[in-house]
Amino acid sequence: MGTVTEKSSPSPVAPSPANAPWRASVDRFFHISERGSTVGREIRGGLVTFVTMAYIVVLNPLILGGFSAEAATLDVTGGWLNASQVGAATSLTAGVLTIVFGLVANLPYGLAAGLGINSFLAVSVVGQVTWAEAMGLVVINGIIIVLLASTGLRTLIFNAVPPQLKTAITVGIGLFIAFIGFVNSGFVRSSGSASPPVQLGEAGSIATAPTLVFVVGLILMGVLTARRVRGALLIGILGTTVLAIAVEAIWHLGPSFTNEGGWNLNVPEIPSQLIAVPDLGLLGQFNFGAFERIGALAACMLVFTLVFTNFFDAMGTLTGLSKAAGLADENGNFPRLKSALVIEGIGAVAGGAGSVSSNTIFVDSAAGVGEGARTGLASVFTGLLFLAAMFFTPLTQAVPLEAAAAALVVVGALMVVQIRDIDFSDFAIALPAFLTIIVMPLTYSIANGIGVGFISWVLIHSMSGRGKNVSPLLWVVAAGFLLYFARGPIEALIQ
Repeated sequence: MGTVTEKSSPSPVAPSPANAPWRASVDRFFHISERGSTVGREIRGGLVTFVTMAYIVVLNPLILGGFSAEAATLDVTGGWLNASQVGAATSLTAGVLTIVFGLVANLPYGLAAGLGINSFLAVSVVGQVTWAEAMGLVVINGIIIVLLASTGLRTLIFNAVPPQLKTAITVGIGLFIAFIGFVNSGFVRSSGSASPPVQLGEAGSIATAPTLVFVVGLILMGVLTARRVRGALLIGILGTTVLAIAVEAIWHLGPSFTNEGGWNLNVPEIPSQLIAVPDLGLLGQFNFGAFERIGALAACMLVFTLVFTNFFDAMGTLTGLSKAAGLADENGNFPRLKSALVIEGIGAVAGGAGSVSSNTIFVDSAAGVGEGARTGLASVFTGLLFLAAMFFTPLTQAVPLEAAAAALVVVGALMVVQIRDIDFSDFAIALPAFLTIIVMPLTYSIANGIGVGFISWVLIHSMSGRGKNVSPLLWVVAAGFLLYFARGPIEALIQ
C-alpha cells in the first residue's frame, strides 16, 4: 500500500506543553509512530472507514426489517423487525465493537453487521424459525467462534494457510470490493439473461445520473491518489457527495425503487432534521427455541453454515486488510492475531443479542487503510462516529452509496497489485491462487473463494507429489468446506 501514503515521521512541529503528554501517551498505547503513522492520519483514516461503512446503518434495517409488516421480511409466525430499531441497534453494536477492537487488537478495522449473514437470515432462516430464534442461532455461532479463537485453534488454522494463498485472498478481496463498488453504483448491472449475466449500466451504457456521479468520483479519487494527495479518498467522497446533492436538487431523482434512474440507497439531500432519538428496544430479543421448532439436526446445520461463513469471511478479511496495511509479515501473520479473532467472535454474539445479525470485520475498512490508518486509534474514532450515528442518522444518509462505491473501487485496485507476489510459474500454486481470486467476486463471497482455494490446494499438491508440504489442519478445513458446499443436499436429507 506504499502507493497510497508514504510512511513519514510525525510532524516536526513540536506540540505545545499542554498536549505533549496526551499525544505521547496515545502514541505509545497505539504504537502510532512505530507503525509510521500520525494521530492526524489515524483520525482521517477512521473517518474514511466510517463514511464507507455508514451505508450499513441504512441497508441492514432494509434487509432485516421494515417500517410496516407489509414492507418487512416476515418470520415463520408472521413476526417482523422494526427498521428504526434495527438501525439504532446496528449503530450501537458497530460502535461499541469497533472501539473495543481498536483498543484490544490495535488494528484499524471497523466491525458492523455482515451483509452475507444478514441476507442469509432474511432469505433462508426466518422462513423456518422466528426472528428471535434466528438471532439465538447467531449467538451460538458467535460463542463457537469465540471458543475456537480463545483456545488457539482459529490461530492454528490461520497459520496453516500457505503464504501464497494468503496473498491470493488479499487479491481476491481487492477484486471483490471493487466489484461491490461497481454493482452498488449501477456501473455493473444484471442483464436479466443467462448470457451475459451482467452488463455495463443500462443496456450496455451509462444511462443514469447517479452512475455518472460515481464515475466522476472514481476519476477524482484516482487522480488525487495518483498525485499522493493526503486525504485523497476523504476529499473524493466529500466532493462526490456535494456533487450528488447538487444533482438531486436539480433533477429530483429519488431512490431507485421508485425511479429506475434514481439513487441506489441513500438519496443525497440536505436533511431537514439532523437529530433523531434512537430506539433500542430490540436489544436482548433472542432465544434458543429453534432447536425445538425445527429439530436439533436442522438447527445444527444452520449453525454450521453460520460458523463457516463467519469464520472464513473474517479470516480472509483480516488477511487482506493486514497485508494491505503493511502490518503482516512474510507469512501473512500480524500483531495481536488471537485478540483480533476473539473480538471478532464476540461481534457475532453481540450482533445476535442486538437482533442485527452477526457483526464482523468489514472489508470496507480497506478505504481507511488506503487513507493511511495503521493502528486501533482509527477504529476508536470510527466507533465513536457509529455511536454518534445513532443520533445523527439523517445526516449519515446524505452520503450516497455511489460516493462510497468509488472509494471501494480505488482501494480494490490498490489491493490487487499484490498479485505480483504470487508465483504463477508454478501451476500447483497458480491454479489454487487463481481460483481463490476469481471465485470471490463471481460468487459474491469471501468464504467461497477461500474454500475453493483450500480444496484445490490440498488436492493438487497431494496428487502432484507434494502432499507432505500440506498441513494436516488444511486437510481438515478442506474437508469441512466440502461439507459446507454440499450443505444444501445434506439439509434436504435431514428434512
